Amino acid sequence: MNTPLSILLYVAMAAVFIILVLGLINLFSKSDKQPSRSNKLMRLRVLAQFIAILILIAIGFSSGAIG
Repeated sequence: MNTPLSILLYVAMAAVFIILVLGLINLFSKSDKQPSRSNKLMRLRVLAQFIAILILIAIGFSSGAIG
């Protein structure tokens, strides 16, 4: 596996996990801005997951497993 891409994948997975935890914490908050913050966190999590999948595909191409 390509080392820079694997490091990027771990960073992206950590970002997804952190955003998920922040979303769960926000779910139990009683703030007035909780619904809009929850929506923003969900969008950010989907974007981070998309980036992680793109990195995973790049790893597949670089290792010869895809294509």
